[in-house]
Amino acid sequence: MANLIGGITSSHIPAVGIATSKGLFDDPYWKPFFDGYVPVRAWMEEKKPDVVVLVYNDHGLNFFLDQMPTFAIGAARAYDNADEGWGLKTMPPVPGDPELSWHIIETLVKNEFDPTICQEMKVDHGLVVPLQVIWPDADDWPVKVVPVAVNTVQHPVPSAKRCYDMGKVIGDAIRSYDEDINVAVFGTGGMSHQLQGQRAGFINKRFDLDFMDKMIDRVGELTRLSTTDFIRDSGSEGVELIMWLVMRGAMGDKVTLKHANYHAPISNTGAGVMVLEPTE
Repeated sequence: MANLIGGITSSHIPAVGIATSKGLFDDPYWKPFFDGYVPVRAWMEEKKPDVVVLVYNDHGLNFFLDQMPTFAIGAARAYDNADEGWGLKTMPPVPGDPELSWHIIETLVKNEFDPTICQEMKVDHGLVVPLQVIWPDADDWPVKVVPVAVNTVQHPVPSAKRCYDMGKVIGDAIRSYDEDINVAVFGTGGMSHQLQGQRAGFINKRFDLDFMDKMIDRVGELTRLSTTDFIRDSGSEGVELIMWLVMRGAMGDKVTLKHANYHAPISNTGAGVMVLEPTE
């Protein structure tokens, strides 16, 4: 059976992709952020995942406001990365694992989740940057990816509990997959930030650190947060944290914290990274 090795939370800020491409790891502005990923890279090198189930939100590349699925899962053999106009370097296509994708899709539908199935899918910085920051020197992607896109753009967005519950089913699907592979789950986005309006530039460090702390052994409190709670306390884009809860749900009831780091601001955003391992 597949081995669910653990979960990682990560920012997917476009500026991180640019800084990674330019190798700004020791730049005074970026060093506190990139230093937080050194233990993550070491953990990934030790665990050697074959596949990453990567939970992210599309930013208008593959889906737009006229057609916005609540949940979408890629089932392709490769996913093209397209230029979004941020100045990001276009990366090579991301290899997929359609067999695992279909197993997850079928398990979700059996458990009354209804994801949009994408046999062709373009991916943006939401998916590529978290991979790039962990493997900054890779010429080719060292893992296959199952993309799981969550709507955090067009309201109504899914609830924290719905995302957590879907994560639990994804975790069950991975653990029941009849292949001897190592699988990691990434929950990306966040933390607190707002990109427009009177609160543009809003960061709530207290909320971010509390959220990270509760991810370990008080996740039930996070699943009770409403969309209004997220927007009020973490900014209009802070609602992306529901994608962390998909990852956390996949880990099971108990986890062990292997690493955590928080730094703000990075491009007007609070940025947190965590490594969690499921506890048997």
